Amino acid sequence: MHWQRITLVGVGLLGGSLGLALKKRGLAKRVAGFVRRAASIDECLKKGAVDEALLDLRPAVENADLVILCTPIAQMRELTEKMLPGLKRDAIVTDVGSVKGSVVHELEPLVSRVGAHFIGSHPMAGAEKMGVSAARADLFADAVCVVTPTPKSPAKALRSLEEFWRSVGARPMRLKADLHDEFVSRSSHLPHVVAAELANYVLSPAHPQEQAQLCATGFRDTTRIASGSPEMWRDIALANRKNLARVLGVFIEDLQEFRLALDKGDTKAIEEFFEMARQRREKWCGQGASMSSPE
Repeated sequence: MHWQRITLVGVGLLGGSLGLALKKRGLAKRVAGFVRRAASIDECLKKGAVDEALLDLRPAVENADLVILCTPIAQMRELTEKMLPGLKRDAIVTDVGSVKGSVVHELEPLVSRVGAHFIGSHPMAGAEKMGVSAARADLFADAVCVVTPTPKSPAKALRSLEEFWRSVGARPMRLKADLHDEFVSRSSHLPHVVAAELANYVLSPAHPQEQAQLCATGFRDTTRIASGSPEMWRDIALANRKNLARVLGVFIEDLQEFRLALDKGDTKAIEEFFEMARQRREKWCGQGASMSSPE
């Protein structure tokens, strides 16, 4: 499917990678980007992520067939309200946010007011690096992209959106927004909290200097995602706080059971803990699970 005009609202890692993929594959006649800083215009154009970068939202989205919100979740409602006068009828609006329930609930009725269609998306791809400088055209290759339609989503718009994600290399999966949020609270949001706490605790200045020198490859791999955007992950944690709080409680209970096994010197329980983890991870890897870090 070829699009006449696609607008990226926010041209960072995800927005920039989408722009690069679109231009590399020739999927849109023109790719526009909305940015907040004048300096970002040159960055986006130099990277080749867009054909034009604008500081004014309304002209950026005018005549766009597809508008993709690539900003932190907390900014999406305000930006959507501002761009409504510029949206053309039957335009498709989507996003790349890591939480879908609140986003879909707020944005679908707003966008429908002007005769356009909002359908949520979440590509399970990303990196710990931020900004358009880290963007790459193959970021979405073979990554699952969850699409969260509602009973109000037009079938034609839904098919077009799924075809869009296929065209940039992703594999669309339909889920209800609330179910998506439950799943990612375990597989994406919990790991980020754990990685952040590991970095906070182990690298605390309260420990001797030698502590950091003993942090090798395993620690680096385990905490890699802690280098992600604090603003983005603040918004994600708050937007999905009910699910995240629940899975944190279960996670803490499991750790307490492991601690009890340590206190008792329960060799069998400790070995079973590590063996179960090894088996489950190897089975997951063997099923061809995407190793991308979701945003």
